[in-house]
Amino acid sequence: MKNLSIPRFLSLVFVLLFATVAFAQESLPELIKRVKPAVVSIVTYDADGEPLMTGSGFFLRPGQVVTNLHVIRGATRADIRTLDGKGKLHRVTGLLNIDEDGDLALMSIEMAGDRPRSTELAAALPDEGESVIVIGNPLKLEGSVTSGIVSAIREVPNVGSIVQITAPISHGNSGSPVFNLRGEVLGVVTVKVTNGQNINLAMSAERLRNLKAEPVRPLSDLKEKKEFSDQSYRSGLDSLWLGNYSSALGYFENAVNKNPKRADAWVQVGYCNVKQGKSLEAIRAYQQALQLEPNSAEIHNKLGDAYYYAGRLRDAIDSYIKAARLRPEWAEAHYNLAVAYHDSGNDTLAASQARILERLDEKLYEKYLREIL
Repeated sequence: MKNLSIPRFLSLVFVLLFATVAFAQESLPELIKRVKPAVVSIVTYDADGEPLMTGSGFFLRPGQVVTNLHVIRGATRADIRTLDGKGKLHRVTGLLNIDEDGDLALMSIEMAGDRPRSTELAAALPDEGESVIVIGNPLKLEGSVTSGIVSAIREVPNVGSIVQITAPISHGNSGSPVFNLRGEVLGVVTVKVTNGQNINLAMSAERLRNLKAEPVRPLSDLKEKKEFSDQSYRSGLDSLWLGNYSSALGYFENAVNKNPKRADAWVQVGYCNVKQGKSLEAIRAYQQALQLEPNSAEIHNKLGDAYYYAGRLRDAIDSYIKAARLRPEWAEAHYNLAVAYHDSGNDTLAASQARILERLDEKLYEKYLREIL
């Protein structure tokens, strides 16, 4: 029996190796052919049946299509068309969930008799320089494919990671999936910079994982219940996504003036001040946010950043420790602690945090090692 188990084991290894090599050798046309059936074009209509907007989207799960929230804003009806073959028209039966700050909407689709469609989300953020493709509905040209690279990853507080890509984007691409060369979705196209060339942004896939299906409700509920962010805050986010920190700060300060109890707006005020080198102003803003949400690991971490950039390492370490205690498995808090301990000359505690970081996030651990060497 022992002699028979070895060939069986080896045969399994050969099968896995063959499958891996075959997948690695998938050509770009083959990749596009494989993922395109999950992409859709979207048309929305008003109460009189007149077209409002065209956009793009994709099946996150069978019967569930994700797109940008602004694509369906104000609509009372929406249809999707699949892009494979001659394309089939399907009715949007309602809204399953929205993510206001992420500009995302999850819709329920009526697809009787059609095959199930879904996409796989990338498990990690892409690397700068990584090749990507975008499939969508620019200028009503259904199923158009563009390609480019990841040019940067931006972090926006309370929103997450924003992927900047060079793939050309046009009107109608809102909601398009950004694929890597393994056919995984890296993000959702959301913003096109009109005063720049090929500077296009997408919400990273990590935020999509939190977009869970809830009971279906009509599209018209969005407008009736006014489930959109305060306009000043929303405008601040738009500027923040584009890296315009001065403009964003003005919007967020207006938001906290209107509602001083809005912790997320105070966080954004702090973040914009940090980005402009105004550490003391940032510290005050984060302290205001913590008065409203004292158990927020994210805010303690951001306050630690403000202290760090102000050169107050002891205060920074205290804030990072609070963040790590509130979220023990949060790699970023341990990374910040390792850096702060190292900069303060405490190599023993820095090494201790680095060991925790290595267990939690290997890529972030490697980044730490590069920074201290």
